[in-house]
Amino acid sequence: MSHPSPVNVAVIGVGAFGRNHARVYHQLQQSGEVRLVGVMDPDTARADAVAREFGCRAFGSIDQMLTTHSEIQAASVAVPTVLHLKVARELMESGVDVLIEKPLAATLAEADELMKIAKQHDRVAQVGHLERFNPAVRATFPLITKPMFFEVHRLSVFTPRSLDVDVVLDLMIHDLDVVLAFVNSPVKEIRAVGLPILSGKVDIANVRLEFESGCVANFTASRVSTERVRKLRFFQPKQYISVDYGPQDVLVFSVGADGGAAQPTVNPQIQMAKPTVTAEEPLLAEIRSFVQAVGKRSRPVVSLEEGRRALELGLAILAEIKRHAGKVGL
Repeated sequence: MSHPSPVNVAVIGVGAFGRNHARVYHQLQQSGEVRLVGVMDPDTARADAVAREFGCRAFGSIDQMLTTHSEIQAASVAVPTVLHLKVARELMESGVDVLIEKPLAATLAEADELMKIAKQHDRVAQVGHLERFNPAVRATFPLITKPMFFEVHRLSVFTPRSLDVDVVLDLMIHDLDVVLAFVNSPVKEIRAVGLPILSGKVDIANVRLEFESGCVANFTASRVSTERVRKLRFFQPKQYISVDYGPQDVLVFSVGADGGAAQPTVNPQIQMAKPTVTAEEPLLAEIRSFVQAVGKRSRPVVSLEEGRRALELGLAILAEIKRHAGKVGL
């Protein structure tokens, strides 16, 4: 299959996650989908190291990069959240499409400003909600009928990475985005409790959401756990579905299903099925999807509106955690 000419791309911010973006673009360069022009980081030693590793140029500022390489068409923005607006604005105003890491911005006002700039300059702008591209999540979308109850756990061991944001905006936001997409109903009520343990921000949180549809979702997110768990389970009429993000597995338990590819379980009335999931690195799927949207000038899978929706819910949860802490004298 002949590819259209490769999209010229760059990565802004090459810390732990930005380096992964550079690695994936470098991988896509082999198939002719993109050309990784350069990486930018104010830490020039870091930018130089990543540029050497992936065979592109290093820059210490966006201005320097765009002056030297005006042909850059698209860029990943993987700088700290507080800088998303400043960096994405500079890129979009220079005619560059952007993939902005999650959370979209530090505040809703900044998210709104990003949406305004993207519209003004007719830019393709996508938010890096990675789990939306997890093959297990993609395989679950067609199975959704009327989800009524979710139980979601995302536990990770402590690392000093991403301590500029609370666990809600760092880890839980992945699941908030996925559940919002699955349920597709406004949130009616939020109950939340959270505690700082090893950092100055909330490190562990438990949240209960009730949606207008009547669906209830419980979330637990921790970055101070001894184990790594990333699971989402939900119930809908006559069905229980379990999604394990890590191994990219989906299990479907149905009552009174007419067999098909399903296997009987201990209870003959309950059938178990395992939908086919084609394993793929979510970041590769996400970036490839972004590059395709850039090429076709189409709406990305995760738009700024959806990134804003997840951010709005995350911030509302943090406000509720704060209110609860004040109430119990924490």
